[in-house]
Amino acid sequence: MPSPWGYECQGNKCVKEAKTGVKALVTLNECKLTCGTAGALWPHPENATLASTTVQFLPSGITFEPTVPNPVSPLINEAYSLFLDILDRYHPHYQDGGAPWLEHWDPAVSGHKVHVKITVREADTWLTLSTDESYELIVSTSADTTTATITAATFFGGRHALETLAQLVAFHETRDVLIIVTDALVNDAPAFPYRGLLLDTSRNFYSVAAIQRTLDAMAANKLNTFHWHITDSQSFPLNLESLPNMAYYGAYSSDAVYHPQDIKHLVQYARVRGIRLLPELDGPAHVGNGWQWGQQQGLGELVVCYNREPWQQFCPGPPCGQLNLANPNIYAVLQQIFNDMVKLFAPVDLFHYGGDEVNLNCWNTTEEIRSWMMSNNFGVDADAYYGQWGAFQEKARNLLTEASGGEEVLGILWTSQLTEGTHVERFLNNTKYIIQIWTTANDSAIAELLSKKYKVIISNHDAWYLDCGFGAVLGEGNNWCSPYKEWHKVYDNSPHAIAESMTGSTHTDLILGGEAAMWSEQVDEANLDAKVWPREAALAERLWTNPSTSWKDAEFRLIHHRQRLLQRGVQAECLQPEWCRQNEGHCNI
Repeated sequence: MPSPWGYECQGNKCVKEAKTGVKALVTLNECKLTCGTAGALWPHPENATLASTTVQFLPSGITFEPTVPNPVSPLINEAYSLFLDILDRYHPHYQDGGAPWLEHWDPAVSGHKVHVKITVREADTWLTLSTDESYELIVSTSADTTTATITAATFFGGRHALETLAQLVAFHETRDVLIIVTDALVNDAPAFPYRGLLLDTSRNFYSVAAIQRTLDAMAANKLNTFHWHITDSQSFPLNLESLPNMAYYGAYSSDAVYHPQDIKHLVQYARVRGIRLLPELDGPAHVGNGWQWGQQQGLGELVVCYNREPWQQFCPGPPCGQLNLANPNIYAVLQQIFNDMVKLFAPVDLFHYGGDEVNLNCWNTTEEIRSWMMSNNFGVDADAYYGQWGAFQEKARNLLTEASGGEEVLGILWTSQLTEGTHVERFLNNTKYIIQIWTTANDSAIAELLSKKYKVIISNHDAWYLDCGFGAVLGEGNNWCSPYKEWHKVYDNSPHAIAESMTGSTHTDLILGGEAAMWSEQVDEANLDAKVWPREAALAERLWTNPSTSWKDAEFRLIHHRQRLLQRGVQAECLQPEWCRQNEGHCNI
């Protein structure tokens, strides 16, 4: 049924008007594509010029011409296949598996062609912190052909360009066709090399399908790092071939396990979408389940304070557990874990050691550890324990280096007592570690770390912890980091502004980027999408574009981008009534 309404772009807004025949009004989707400096693009590109007109075409009219180095060819072909799938999903009758929805396309416009030409110069096929993710996209239209010409240094820039091109396309609401912007020029590159999302799969298990859906959504937002907090004291769901006891004792069930083939599949799945899988093996705290088998295998107690009560005295939350520093066998076990993880996640350019929330009281009230500390003349004061914690971290780094065939892997650590004051320079070389800041935006530790030339990743919990603002996990009331971090706060949380407020400088050379964290005490795959998206999309634009403007200039695009995520199968949280999306500017305060 035809609509009595149409749209006209006025002052960067799609204004809804009644069709009277006086004005040439367009559909909402068409207006969204062409209205404003960036149309419907998310994240906002560095530079973009878009035409105000569109042309109709069918998916069957698309052709592809890649000019890439041989190692890149399989990746770019798969990325192009994903691009075609995205366009298919724009049709409201889309069904996984193809027909019969394909029959709905209107054959009357089959004459117009869309030709995608892509040139990639370099042969790099794996992402690093120095990878060039920039691209240029030129769209031009002649009488019967629209040509999209993409030029990028690497596959990753080329993949991002295909995502941008997909966002220059939409479904025409009154005809069964696609529309594309007739002409466009986009020159684009990310502001930060590290743009991440943490997912905790220890406190609750997530299926491979749920992780894939998350990676799809990340790709739609040009995020490039999936930080996989895969183990914690609650569970150890990683099935390691050399240490099957870890998952045997540590998984919630035989089904709640990530097998080697799952990890390798997800590494490749992410790579095609421009994303690295960053593994985290938390320690020396946040360990417990999965480590209980040491004594019966003749290795002694690998973990102390396991399930110890009252937990408030020995850990930040139940169940408790910390590695037994007095037992040298923990290093043999760690070596096997690192050996397996390096193979599964290969190639590993970054590795997260966790390393926060160590409870000194746990160690100091464990007789085996106290006796060991005293017999070695370490002492048992706080500084002595920090010293042994630092020694543990250095041993762990050397073990990872050995597992990597002698190649040093840049390590990441959460802020903790070990990254404060004199400890950080004493134990953590600033050329070998990145510090991930999870405290608040006004924490003096930020200035301290930057002054000491440590590279940092920003994840301040007062803006970028997505688990905040719900009921308490233990007891009643709100959880520890309330209130809820709404997308506006996520968007306006600028790493450079944080650094400048603390130090007077933006420290662009030291701030690698940022990451939102989805801790899973109150999340599993049933509510994952809604708790992450579209708030994580707000972070994506902050880290890709680093806009000088506030959330107010992004609102219309984000509301529409949320619809795009729904089309791609992501159950993103609703931000406003549909009426607001159709009547831009009338839902503001």
